[in-house]
Amino acid sequence: MIDWIPVVFVVFKFLVLVTGMFFAIKWHYDQGKKGREKERRAVLRAAGKVAAIFVLALLGLGLLTFFLVRMLGMDLNF
Repeated sequence: MIDWIPVVFVVFKFLVLVTGMFFAIKWHYDQGKKGREKERRAVLRAAGKVAAIFVLALLGLGLLTFFLVRMLGMDLNF
């Protein structure tokens, strides 16, 4: 049988982080509206690049960890 406590906590943590990121991005976007249109586009483009690099780095770290754990013969079963 599955233990529901970790599932609930992970989902809650994910929702809190996503909500916080949404409002942080919205606040920065609204602050950018006060400036010029050209600056706003540059900020959004830079933010997109940083987000893409972060996601790729996170994916790379996850794959590196997975293969390192498999190479060392650790148990991956839940």
